[in-house]
Amino acid sequence: MNLLFTTLATFVQFYSYLLIIRVLLTWFPTINWYNQPFAALSQITDPYLNLFRSIIPPLGGIDLSPILAFLALNLIGGLLRTLTSLTFVQGF
Repeated sequence: MNLLFTTLATFVQFYSYLLIIRVLLTWFPTINWYNQPFAALSQITDPYLNLFRSIIPPLGGIDLSPILAFLALNLIGGLLRTLTSLTFVQGF
């Protein structure tokens, strides 16, 4: 069980890094999101970001949904790390 929580926590952390890269690249308007590797990054991250874009639409051209997306990932990652430490202490 500990291995599962550790693997999921690692995945969440890696996915957070991908989101950071995606958000930072949106600052460069000349990037063609249909070319690789940008298209792959967009396909991986946009479905998750679209969940939050439906909650918080862009305001005046500024997309605030990644803030909520990062918050949700941090909460999930923190929960997984807590579960990992709990299962390690309890010896499961």
